[in-house]
Amino acid sequence: MAAPGSHFSASCAVSRSVKLADVRSAQRTLGVAAAWAIHFLTGSGAVLAFFAFLAAEQGSFRLALLWLAAAQIVDGIDGPLARWVGVKELSPKLDGSMLDIVVDYLTYVFVPAIIIYRAGLLPPDYAWIGVAAMLVSSLYTFARTDMKTDDYFFRGFPALWNIVAFYLFLLQPGHIVGAVVVGVFALLTFAPIHFVHPVRVRSFQPWLGGLTVVWGLSSMALLWPGWSPLWTHALLAVSLSGAGGLVAIGLFRTLRGST
Repeated sequence: MAAPGSHFSASCAVSRSVKLADVRSAQRTLGVAAAWAIHFLTGSGAVLAFFAFLAAEQGSFRLALLWLAAAQIVDGIDGPLARWVGVKELSPKLDGSMLDIVVDYLTYVFVPAIIIYRAGLLPPDYAWIGVAAMLVSSLYTFARTDMKTDDYFFRGFPALWNIVAFYLFLLQPGHIVGAVVVGVFALLTFAPIHFVHPVRVRSFQPWLGGLTVVWGLSSMALLWPGWSPLWTHALLAVSLSGAGGLVAIGLFRTLRGST
């Protein structure tokens, strides 16, 4: 005959197992919900691209660029959140990387090409050639299986046409210069050089993160049209210096090679 206390101990053990299973189930449910919330955050970039497209079609190019800046912020935070939560394990049937690529093509390539075209930043009679160069070269970028190095630098120009559109719009260098810039960056897509990923590259942190923040804030500030000429020139100098610093890091990685 079993001791009276043995039944109680067994009952407690079963109760603890049930509670533990309930806790794990609740954690799994919350994790899956968080994973899907991050997927929706990534997908919101497509909505932001739509608003940018509408603004460009209405001739509100600063507003269009602001919508694209918001999309870039989303793109900067959804990846770290996805890796922190463990999205791949929690929603294995949905490829977050593919979702990200689809949205990125809209926000980094397609809508910026429309802005460059509608804002008249290319020679009018040949603007379609520049747009075609942007759209097609970027397809190659996103289709590459070796888009990034092991230390998360991009191989070739990473289709950041939103940045090209931003500077062409602010600087207004003229049709010929605009065409040359677009042509050069389209060719750099296939060049054996590197561009830094400011969020994932670790070898130059933490000052790389600080440089990225300074560049981003100064660039976004330039989209407000109310600055005095002095402040506009100062912000532009900071923005261009930050962009130059980010490009220089990629060139340094190209010359240095992998470590």
